[in-house]
Amino acid sequence: MLLALWFGAALFFSVVVAPAAFGVLRSHGLPNASELAGAIVTRSLSVVNVGGFVIALLLLVTLFFVRGSAGRVSFGVEAVCLVVIALATSLGHWVIAARMRALRAAMVVPIDQIAADDSRRIAFNSLHGYSVNALGLAMIVALVAMVLMARNLRQ
Repeated sequence: MLLALWFGAALFFSVVVAPAAFGVLRSHGLPNASELAGAIVTRSLSVVNVGGFVIALLLLVTLFFVRGSAGRVSFGVEAVCLVVIALATSLGHWVIAARMRALRAAMVVPIDQIAADDSRRIAFNSLHGYSVNALGLAMIVALVAMVLMARNLRQ
């Protein structure tokens, strides 16, 4: 259930919160709309990433105590899925997001005022892509883990 709750939060963040923050703030024509929306998204994403990391570690520890009737392959795949979730969310939070924050701080002016061909903006956009990929990977792997967990409960 914890993994399903995290997955729902990550999905809601990805499909609703992030696009809404950028859409609403940009619709008001603010000169720093992307900077403000980015701050909202960064803070929200940190909760999603840290939550995913903690839940994955907790489930990984409990996996060894409540192994149940799961076969060796199922157990192994489930463990690998939880490790991937922990790695992807920790990488997303403590490496990628940290570098994005450092880049934004180094820009001094809001990111909206940085030219699209500026090397700092290009690096930021690249990191954003990695962040999206890390969360996407964690979500896909969480789905696999949830299917395995549900299947193991039925046996």
